[in-house]
Amino acid sequence: MCSWHSGGQQLEFSWSTRRFKIAPPESRLVPTSHPRARVASVYAAAFTFSGLLVTGMVAAQPAAAADPAGYQNVRINEVTSSNNDTVELYNTGSTAVSISGWKMSDDSFSPQSFSPSSGTIPAGGFVTFNSPKGLGDSDKLVIYTSGGTVVDRVEWATNGAKPAMARCGGDGTGGWVTATAASTFGASNASGCPSSIPAASWVRINEVTSDGADTVELYNGGTGAVSIGSWKYVDNDTSHSPVSVSSSSPSATSIPAGGYVAFNSTIGLGDNDSVFLLDSNGNTIDSMTWATGGAKPSDERCGNGAGWFQTSTTATLGSANSCAGGGGGGGGGGQTGQLLGGGGSLTSGCTPEAPSGTGSTPAGTLAWPGGLDVTIADNVCAFTTSTGPEGRDLSGLAFEPANPSVLWAAKNKDWLFKLVKSNGKWIPDASWSATGKQIRFAGGSGEPDSEGLTIGANGHIYVTSERDNTNNTVPKDTIMEFDPAATGSTLTPIHQWDMTSQFPQLNTGSKDDANLGFEGVGYVPDSWLTANGWVDPLTGAAYNPANYPLHGAGLFFAGLEWDGTLHVYGLNSDGTFTTFGTIATGKASVMDVTFDAGTQRIIATCDNTCGETHTLMKVNASGAIVPDVTYTNPAVMPTDNLEGFAIAPTSICVNGFREAVWSDDGIYGFGSGSSSHGHAIYSGTFPC
Repeated sequence: MCSWHSGGQQLEFSWSTRRFKIAPPESRLVPTSHPRARVASVYAAAFTFSGLLVTGMVAAQPAAAADPAGYQNVRINEVTSSNNDTVELYNTGSTAVSISGWKMSDDSFSPQSFSPSSGTIPAGGFVTFNSPKGLGDSDKLVIYTSGGTVVDRVEWATNGAKPAMARCGGDGTGGWVTATAASTFGASNASGCPSSIPAASWVRINEVTSDGADTVELYNGGTGAVSIGSWKYVDNDTSHSPVSVSSSSPSATSIPAGGYVAFNSTIGLGDNDSVFLLDSNGNTIDSMTWATGGAKPSDERCGNGAGWFQTSTTATLGSANSCAGGGGGGGGGGQTGQLLGGGGSLTSGCTPEAPSGTGSTPAGTLAWPGGLDVTIADNVCAFTTSTGPEGRDLSGLAFEPANPSVLWAAKNKDWLFKLVKSNGKWIPDASWSATGKQIRFAGGSGEPDSEGLTIGANGHIYVTSERDNTNNTVPKDTIMEFDPAATGSTLTPIHQWDMTSQFPQLNTGSKDDANLGFEGVGYVPDSWLTANGWVDPLTGAAYNPANYPLHGAGLFFAGLEWDGTLHVYGLNSDGTFTTFGTIATGKASVMDVTFDAGTQRIIATCDNTCGETHTLMKVNASGAIVPDVTYTNPAVMPTDNLEGFAIAPTSICVNGFREAVWSDDGIYGFGSGSSSHGHAIYSGTFPC
């Protein structure tokens, strides 16, 4: 701190905080262009305040290139200090960002040019490069714009980036973790993340303000308390040393599960700035960057504890983020997304039904990792049928693996639809059936309460049923195999497997209990189970498909709505089946199940019962299938009985994204008068 006195006035300025004060009258001047990691020459400068002339040595700023729009949305996503010292950048924003002329440095803080795989990062896309500086066992990585503004920074202790250090729990937004393999550069980190994310990595910078007290809020999205007494933070001025959180807030020693800690930065946070959070070993836990005005009144994660940052309308420090801001400004993601399309008048007899049974979102759930915009992707009241004229009850969804331009859908009033895209909407394929085909149980009897479906290796459609709608107080938990090439307007199964006796808790004489059986089903190839070391519960040894010669090339995972468990079956060609046991998903219910080859995960979906969430399941080191990470739906979607979910194969990826679709069982949307009322299908994007 330096000061001068003249005529009873005092001038103070501090290089550490970049704050200037004259008293009296009291005021504070914040330089319009502060020395955030910029190379500068030193010149003499003069300041005149009400006739007072003070001369001192200050850092003058050279003319610098303007920072590109959206630069604050670019995150370091993965880095390795092995082999070629590869770095991956990810764009969390909704528009492409030019990285032409950008530079990097290690812990020397000496910026150097690098050669990226592309000069532009598309929205939701990746760019990689090999560091021109050797990255050490214990080092730092800093990314700068061409004008010298720090974009992002990550630090690691000894061997922290071997085989790689990656964001886990969401590309660009997840916590930093030492990955299990350095094999995901240029793609989503999910497959390289460990099966269990350390407790510290659930802590996020959740909200920041550069307006006044310069407050930083941390949030713990995990299930246990995390000690932060020895953690530190630093801004984007590379001349600054990290400051301990406890020195800024002595009471900030631990964050309870689902809790918050807020502290006022003693470094000083500017208009274009960053906050980097470090653990006691010097490993980066989290970071955020904002552009001009972005942290005024605050920048907040949306959803709370996860997802991208946006500029808020009101700071909510110490409590859940409101996420009511309009985005824009200099905030992180700067977007809240839009719900597009839809509209139209309800047809005669089409009666949407309001959702029921809304529950809470599980702790640790992360924001949707794909695009923020969602499009209503069907015609109004498109699925009215003779056994469901109200237009409701579209449930299970599945892309055809060999032809992702085809989407199959099950309606739980015993109908099957083959859908194709036309002008951005999923409509019935008229060459198969413009009105869908009715399905029956074996022998051509009954009306299956058809909820879920999946595509087997043979291209056949496998459909689950909870009960026979002609006798709906009695459960009938079955999986039926249909040949989509069969002719006629009604389909009967080639094979049918009945597991009803395994669920006596559903057979109470109540139609509500009978309606809590098989809700979804997913086909999982043997190749994935064996490659990932799944242990066969029947033998206690590594799964060997040859032990089950009649089951085909994969197993079927059926989701039970009753308790959210997955039940694993080998469906044999002679009509028998093998039961491989039960898998806990950590969810209260499961409405759909899918295997996604892109993420190499089984996905268990739950509707509003569990806060509209999708849990990705992986094989852990012990050979068990366990939850890996859980995501919510995009924030612009309604909270409804969204029972169907499917992700397109990676073969259709465009700019790092592929299509994801949802079905609304009640076609309620946001209610009467909304553009979503009467619509069943929503289309968004998921990372490739």
